[in-house]
Amino acid sequence: MELLEMLTSQLGISDKQARGGAGLIFKLAKDKLDAGEFGQIAELVPGIDSMISGALGESAGLMSALSSLAASMGLGGKLGNLSSLAGGFKNLDLEAGMASKFVPIVLSFVQEKGGDSAKQLLEKVLT
Repeated sequence: MELLEMLTSQLGISDKQARGGAGLIFKLAKDKLDAGEFGQIAELVPGIDSMISGALGESAGLMSALSSLAASMGLGGKLGNLSSLAGGFKNLDLEAGMASKFVPIVLSFVQEKGGDSAKQLLEKVLT
């Protein structure tokens, strides 16, 4: 998959880490966007469902718990979203800061495939 190849080559990570990290990002988008908006993103990303499925389990559970904790502390919104990604990334044996390196690559890919409007949909939950 083109996106996974971009992530592995640009970040020097394994395919499993690229798939899991991208899956966490798209799972967050699926949770935060309405179905129509997420559907627009999903049409642009081949294999998005398998990436999300691969991110489920311990990483997704931690992501949900951290997001809930951030929301309960009044840190909802973007700060909570990014902190939840960092926790999921740690479970993939990636440094928490890698989430901030994934996001621009994923946004660039979505923009390349679907234009500025698609990028802006995803950007509103990631930045």
